[in-house]
Amino acid sequence: MSTIGKQASRTLLCALAATLLGTTGAAFAQSKSVSVLAIVEHPALDAIRDGARDELKAEGFEAGKNLKWEYQSAQGNVGTAAQIARKFVGDKPDAIIGIATPTAQAVASATKSVPLVYSGVTDPVAAQLVKGWGPSGTNVTGVSDKLPLDKQVALIKRVVPNAKRVGMVYNPGEANSVVVVNELKKLLPGAGMTLVEAAAPRTVDISSAAASLVGKVDVIYTNTDNNVVSAYESLVKVANDRKIPLVASDTDSVKRGAIAALGINYYDLGRQTGKVVARVLKGEKPGAIASETSSNLELFVNTAAAEKQGVKLSDALIKEAKTVIKQ
Repeated sequence: MSTIGKQASRTLLCALAATLLGTTGAAFAQSKSVSVLAIVEHPALDAIRDGARDELKAEGFEAGKNLKWEYQSAQGNVGTAAQIARKFVGDKPDAIIGIATPTAQAVASATKSVPLVYSGVTDPVAAQLVKGWGPSGTNVTGVSDKLPLDKQVALIKRVVPNAKRVGMVYNPGEANSVVVVNELKKLLPGAGMTLVEAAAPRTVDISSAAASLVGKVDVIYTNTDNNVVSAYESLVKVANDRKIPLVASDTDSVKRGAIAALGINYYDLGRQTGKVVARVLKGEKPGAIASETSSNLELFVNTAAAEKQGVKLSDALIKEAKTVIKQ
């Protein structure tokens, strides 16, 4: 090979090496890490997690490639949530997703610098995650699953038109649920109904709390209380055995035995959350991103559950449902 040929070859090899180094450097620079903490595993919260991960992939951040994705559940234990939150903060990820109020609060208590994107939090202001619905100016932003409760009250009346007493099983230690209880106390009288509360601080308390409502209520309404949703079958058993209509705010609960729910698609909420996380990974400050909500409500009804719980649903209600479960 001539001297000129050797020089050309060396030049080409150097150019290729520089290109490879540049590509590797760019890939390394783009590599991000996201830690995800949920208070407990149940269909709605799992759907948020999966939706967020899928949306991040669509945004160019793929787990196992240029994204380190770590997920843990606190198994319903607030103390465990605090421990995992501290561990995640120590790892210094590019963002932490806190799914549900207790875990988002645990992360917020553990750091004022690592970006926190909450999801599945009904009232982030009452939960003291942010001061208002606008940009927080802090390390926190997120997506709320807050529902218009007037529409929930209207659904209860459509399922049980003659209802006067509405029972609610909830965890008094969960800020989401306390907010809903207080709002229902204000709204229900306007619809000719009153609220009867049954506290269930732990998942093992759900069945006994539901049983305490027997003979005292005409219908039981459940919000997205994580204790209740994670042990929903025990609530459904009481409703079926004692023929108490059960109305939910979580559409997955209809598949598990509630008669009806007008709720958010939690997978879509997860995708919406993923979009916010992607903005943070691309350089936006979480404090400059306003908190978001979802207006995409879906009606699910379960005609088999209605029959078991002694209710005849109107044809109009069934026709309006996006999904009708018949068994």
